[in-house]
Amino acid sequence: MDALKQGADVLFVLLGGIMVLAMHAGFAFLELGTVRKKNQVNALVKILVDFSVSTIAYFFIGYTVAYGTTFLVGADHLTLHNGYALVKFFFLLTFAAAIPAIISGGIAERARFGPQLVATAVIVGFVYPFFEGMAWNQHFGWQGWIKGLTGEEFHDFAGSVVVHAVGGWIALPAVLLLGARSNRYRKDGGMSAHPPSNIPFLALGAWILTVGWFGFNVMSAQTLDKISGLVAVNSLMAMVGGTLAALALGRNDPGFVHNGPLAGLVAVCAGSDLMHPLGALAVGAVAGALFVLLFTWTQNKWKIDDVLGVWPLHGLCGAWGGIAAGIFGAHALGGLGGVSLGAQLIGTLTGVLWALLGGAVVYGTLRALVGIRLSQEDEFNGADLSIHRITATPEREVSW
Repeated sequence: MDALKQGADVLFVLLGGIMVLAMHAGFAFLELGTVRKKNQVNALVKILVDFSVSTIAYFFIGYTVAYGTTFLVGADHLTLHNGYALVKFFFLLTFAAAIPAIISGGIAERARFGPQLVATAVIVGFVYPFFEGMAWNQHFGWQGWIKGLTGEEFHDFAGSVVVHAVGGWIALPAVLLLGARSNRYRKDGGMSAHPPSNIPFLALGAWILTVGWFGFNVMSAQTLDKISGLVAVNSLMAMVGGTLAALALGRNDPGFVHNGPLAGLVAVCAGSDLMHPLGALAVGAVAGALFVLLFTWTQNKWKIDDVLGVWPLHGLCGAWGGIAAGIFGAHALGGLGGVSLGAQLIGTLTGVLWALLGGAVVYGTLRALVGIRLSQEDEFNGADLSIHRITATPEREVSW
């Protein structure tokens, strides 16, 4: 029976890892559909290569930083308990690799390829797992300190703060240090429209992310006996709430409509195992509205050229999700309890500050040492031709 349980847990976590791995195709197509045509190839290549660099960085450094586990031992040790530790690494790697995938959307169309890969290695190897270990592995007595102060530990079941808020707030300094795309904002206060290049690909990316998110959330239980239908239904309700709020406030804009479910799913991650489904619906609706409003203000009022809106989508909606777990997870609002609003505020603020510091240090250092932005000529020609020497579609067919 023990062997059967171990095998079932391995399969459970492995399937979760595969579902979240598939989400990276969603990141790729969401970015591909949003950027201009001359940067589509770069969007696809970045996500795949970032994932590969993340794997190396997390395998050799990041997973050890977060959990104290090393894989530099014999295969006989690695295969203990049917290799559960290996598939757990695979599952958590897909979370870690989401950080550079998130950042990629914010810095699209004008970031240099090589320096971004260096940033990926540092972020996944050190910056992200440092906070991951604090939140999910009791490092430095941080959770114990929060519990002593508020009566409960900081709760983040599937990463609203640990993954999404951290990714979004790391991206913000990167976006600011890069500056806006050429001709995006004019000196007279006006701005040039850079509309999405392909709405069907944008929608495809959003759908792939949405489907994979049920592995992201439900499989965060990490063992089969802890699986919860509540997590699945809460994820569904938050997705729906985000979609409908984005539809209403976004005035039927397909870009907002397809990012709405993602906003809801980002926000529900933290408390999806605690909330009542009606609470999850409300959390998702607030997140959808938050994304539409803040994306609009970011682009139009504050002149911050965050191409995919990753700071409002992941950074702000992730922070909202961390706080919302302390509100809608409480017994008073139909939740399961065992969570403190004070703990959620402290944990969320810690994650935000750490991410801001990490993003500023990593991208500020790279900008000072090697530069992080394409030349004006390369940006004008597009990253596809400048970096990869090929476009997504030929300008004309060659006949022989």
